[in-house]
Amino acid sequence: MNDSLTELAFADALKSVARNLQLKQYVQQSAEWYPILLRAAERFVTGDVLEQGLSCRDALDAKGYRTSLEYIGENTLTEAECTQAFLEFSRLIKACAKDRPGTRISLDLSHIGLSVDEDLAYRHLLGLAGQAEEAGLELVISMEESAKTDAILKLHRKISAQFTNVGITLQAQLPRTMEDLERILSDSPGTIRIVKGAYQELEGHYIPRSEMLTSRYIQLVDLCIQAGRPVSVATHDETILRHITSNETYRVSAVELEMLYGIRPNLSRQMKDDGFPIRIYLTYGEEWFLYLCHRIAEHPPNIYDAVTRSIQGGTDTIKQY
Repeated sequence: MNDSLTELAFADALKSVARNLQLKQYVQQSAEWYPILLRAAERFVTGDVLEQGLSCRDALDAKGYRTSLEYIGENTLTEAECTQAFLEFSRLIKACAKDRPGTRISLDLSHIGLSVDEDLAYRHLLGLAGQAEEAGLELVISMEESAKTDAILKLHRKISAQFTNVGITLQAQLPRTMEDLERILSDSPGTIRIVKGAYQELEGHYIPRSEMLTSRYIQLVDLCIQAGRPVSVATHDETILRHITSNETYRVSAVELEMLYGIRPNLSRQMKDDGFPIRIYLTYGEEWFLYLCHRIAEHPPNIYDAVTRSIQGGTDTIKQY
């Protein structure tokens, strides 16, 4: 079989495994598998407690990077767990307000209530937006599966009527995104974060990886720039990055390049040294199973590193920056 087809099949299978709640719960509750697989995840996550996330943020700040920090988790299914996530985000905001007000806070709305009740998610978002505003911090809402897009954009529009410090993430792979962006540019303030999209969608409901998707991604960024909006170019696609870094227009606009922790740190370092603002997206928490699966699915050869780390451990990711 063609190697690329084999990798695509592997990636699709891994994305399906990532959505298996029983398997995720088994891993989280297993005294044997949790520490083993955590060693693999630690290439991409800073650790499972807040202090590890803050330590990694401090190290990257000292190296001249911007950072975004997220208490990782999504699809939380009970009100009690959603409230626990809200309280942890409050703790994160307070910690950042004390010593590093430039840190961006990112979150999934399904982590704080969207999978339980929209009103619960909004109450929690309202509380966090207020705390972040008082602390001088920015919140950016992540985008999730397309089935949640309407609800996420609805709550973003609602919170944007009261706060200017809440940004939104948009997925270039969704056909609807151009229209969504035009509406956001007209009636909602805040940073716009553009990603390709990592979620497994039904065939015909997304634009696959292609020149078309790359062109569409750049078009979305350009629309944000034309509107004078801050935009995070969140991708590791070198075609897009070359286009951005070789064009003076992007250097004089409110554009930053954002890369995930543990992915291409050498490229992040190179672009930072070339004078571009680079933000590193950091995560911490125990809900790393889905995140690990997505990172491997995006680049299947990462499975080799994951297995090696699970068995032998690995080098400290931060040193590569």
